[in-house]
Amino acid sequence: MRRMKAQTRGLIFALAVMSLTAQAAITGHALLDTEAPDFALHAFVGQNVRLSEHRGDVIVLSFWSSRCAQCGAQLGALDRSFKTYQSAGLQMFGISVDDDAMQAKEFAKDHAVGFTLLADPKKDVSRAYRVDSLPMVVLIDRNGTVRYVHRDFGSKGEALYLQQLRTLLNE
Repeated sequence: MRRMKAQTRGLIFALAVMSLTAQAAITGHALLDTEAPDFALHAFVGQNVRLSEHRGDVIVLSFWSSRCAQCGAQLGALDRSFKTYQSAGLQMFGISVDDDAMQAKEFAKDHAVGFTLLADPKKDVSRAYRVDSLPMVVLIDRNGTVRYVHRDFGSKGEALYLQQLRTLLNE
């Protein structure tokens, strides 16, 4: 019985540490609760994008690279969210941080999604958003404020991401 209580306390402690670690990863970004930096970028296919033209929508920015092992899977997961919530006022943009424009273009072609993929060849937008790991997802509310940042987005964080996305869409 004592062993089971100790195991339960250990499990509760581990869950609390995991929760705090996840919260720190999300709350530790310098842009949280600040106005999202505006940008204008060229699209790989379709029209170019200026972020400020989408004020009033919930916006998801996904920073990716063709050399990132998780980025292709992340774009696919985000595409499913986009298809589900686009009619509720969701806009989504994938922003390449690749140095090699041809490699980025080929990756974009191979990972066709329903949202616009953009090129940031000079890394101006990546620097403005302080991208420090890939993939990185930024959620922006309808007023243009950065509300959530996810580093190393993966299936473990997908439930939290979807909860936050629904919160923003319902505001």
